[in-house]
Amino acid sequence: MDPVAALLEIATLLERERVSRYRAKAFRQAAATLQDLPDEVRGDPTRLRAAKGIGDSTFAVIRQAQAGEIPEYLVELRGEVEPERTSLLRAKLRGDLHSHTDWSDGTTSIATMADAARALGHEYLAITDHSPRLKIARGLSAERLREQIPLVRAESTATFTMFAGIEVDILDDGALDQNAALLGELDIVVASVHSKLRMESRPMTKRMLAAVSNPRVNVLGHCTGRLVQGERGMRAQSQFDARAVFDACAEHGVAVEINSRPERQDPPDDLIAIALDAGCLFSLDSDAHAPGHLSLLDYGAERAEQAGVPPERIVTTWGVERLRAWAE
Repeated sequence: MDPVAALLEIATLLERERVSRYRAKAFRQAAATLQDLPDEVRGDPTRLRAAKGIGDSTFAVIRQAQAGEIPEYLVELRGEVEPERTSLLRAKLRGDLHSHTDWSDGTTSIATMADAARALGHEYLAITDHSPRLKIARGLSAERLREQIPLVRAESTATFTMFAGIEVDILDDGALDQNAALLGELDIVVASVHSKLRMESRPMTKRMLAAVSNPRVNVLGHCTGRLVQGERGMRAQSQFDARAVFDACAEHGVAVEINSRPERQDPPDDLIAIALDAGCLFSLDSDAHAPGHLSLLDYGAERAEQAGVPPERIVTTWGVERLRAWAE
């Protein structure tokens, strides 16, 4: 087995299972290191082990692959990883409007995310790194975002489109955490609440209504902010007048995100039902922070299908031109 392929498959499997980002990143780093090593170093175990970026675990994987074996760790992971979900809806999804790179709190480059999306058969991917207020996630200043935009679009090909976007924070008063003119230059704007999630219902409702009424916003991201499992612990959902917010989303053509991350499962089923009744559009997204997270769309598709969301109301089942026209 090709050792670089083995290292990258291990990284992807670790990411899909939301294992420590540092473990997955170590295997990606080892793959990058190995690709750049000359053949004489690759073939010399002593020099290979001494190479920067090659640790005990990655060295063992490389040597077993070089010996013509499927590395033991990869065999173990393939057996442990939960099988991919299958649904009729998953096959209809054509892209993803919420993903992150190492420009903010993602783990890999724009190009690596683009490659992973193409490998999954996506027709498009939006890069939506965080906005300035989220300093813990290295949110992008206006200057950094302007620098990123052409780099994102440069990854587009004749058959695959990269959308330049942002996951912009909804501030306490409902304003958006980025320059309005700059937001107008982007292809996709996902607006999300990341702070003061326990705000009382009335001001939270007012805050969200202001955001979804902003003509720059395309998608309302993980609307309740809840966490239901995982290493980050549990977090109760925010309280707001869901009917009022979703009515505003429907009025302004803003898609309600169905976030595919298993630790979020956001919105909850009862809120999806309210959004359906309100006539909302939906965006089924991965919220990927690593290449292996892109396949989490499996989980979101399964939830949306069970909730009875019609595929035609999910904007990520639309083709590029229809999606672009809606976003504009």
